[in-house]
Amino acid sequence: MWGPAVHNGVSLFPTYRDLGVKIYEDDLHWDSIALRRPQHPTNPDAAAYTWPAEVTTAVAEAKRYHIQVALQIIGAPPWANGGKGWNWAPLNPQDYANFAIAAARRYPSVHLWMIWGEPSRAHNFEPLTPATPGAVLDAQQQVAPHLYARILDAAYGALKSVNRSNLVIGGMTYTTGDISTVQWIENMRLPDGKPPRLDMYGHNPFSWRAPNLSNPPSPDQEMDFSDLGRLAALVDQYLGRPGNPDPKLFLSEWTIPTAVDQEFDYWVDPVTQAQWITDGLSITQSDRSIYAVGWIHLYDDPPITYGGLIAADGTLKPGYAAWKAG
Repeated sequence: MWGPAVHNGVSLFPTYRDLGVKIYEDDLHWDSIALRRPQHPTNPDAAAYTWPAEVTTAVAEAKRYHIQVALQIIGAPPWANGGKGWNWAPLNPQDYANFAIAAARRYPSVHLWMIWGEPSRAHNFEPLTPATPGAVLDAQQQVAPHLYARILDAAYGALKSVNRSNLVIGGMTYTTGDISTVQWIENMRLPDGKPPRLDMYGHNPFSWRAPNLSNPPSPDQEMDFSDLGRLAALVDQYLGRPGNPDPKLFLSEWTIPTAVDQEFDYWVDPVTQAQWITDGLSITQSDRSIYAVGWIHLYDDPPITYGGLIAADGTLKPGYAAWKAG
């Protein structure tokens, strides 16, 4: 379950425990934590670092409630990316890796690490040249997945150097994208042509249809919940390595709106939301290629999102009971 840790000044961890949540997810924004270049970047106590109190509190609360934590390291400060915005990749992947070391030392109880979030869309990751789904990427379009692969591989080595128990989650695509999930996976390559190291492949399988692995493939190389079998095969083919030939899927974000909102162009009624949750969780429990599925938005936050399990007024939706039962 994605954060926040607190709602209206009250800890949400009792609610997460009631829902049976096993993993709490949160962001670490490198761009806001390290506004200036640290002299000792792998030292979490470096003067340049300002660690977010919300994340520090959440990690402590999760430990208290025996819930694992997955942190997503996203964004790059201007000093690392040539003075660009937060969504521009660092010029030197090692700068990102050094920050990952500092983060792992700052939060030693955290062993799940997501590398960036939805980098296959330009809003989250630049430089990126969009591609037509199904097309072979040209040299310019290959820049983004190639650069991401270098960042991921550097972070993998860095996080494993702190603790071999750290699990590194790469890819971090979503249903669609400015570069499709298929194209992204096919082109995640290091300069030597090899795939980057990772433990699991991260994906957000947002779905406009009921989750069912028997459904036909989504159009335009989209990868929704019903495409997870096809996604797992693609990951194995292109990203499997000796010692980890079939990386598991870490489904970081999933949600199903129950009214028109500003995040998605589809929605269902609350009862259907509950049924889709039941169907989706049934798939994740029976499919051994899936490590975990995470829900984003505990509460509705109109008009931005109606994808919560709890209405804005505090009323539990049918989806709340469905998630808890799953």
